Amino acid sequence: MCLPNELYNAKFAEYIESLKILYLVDDKFKTMCDDYCNSKVNSEKYRKKFEKDFRHKLEYENLSKELEEEILIYLIRKE
Repeated sequence: MCLPNELYNAKFAEYIESLKILYLVDDKFKTMCDDYCNSKVNSEKYRKKFEKDFRHKLEYENLSKELEEEILIYLIRKE
């Protein structure tokens, strides 16, 4: 059983050998590590989703402002 990629980071770097051993022999520690890894993966997933949603929000806000201006211009010309 290999160590999940999320555990290879700067915070754990100096403890990597102990981490590998404990991950293999200590079920409670493995569960804690697996929960940590799942949290990291989900956090990244939602960060990307948030960024994507935020970009869409900005695009729609900009589009609505442009259309608002066009509507006003159209109304003014038709009076």
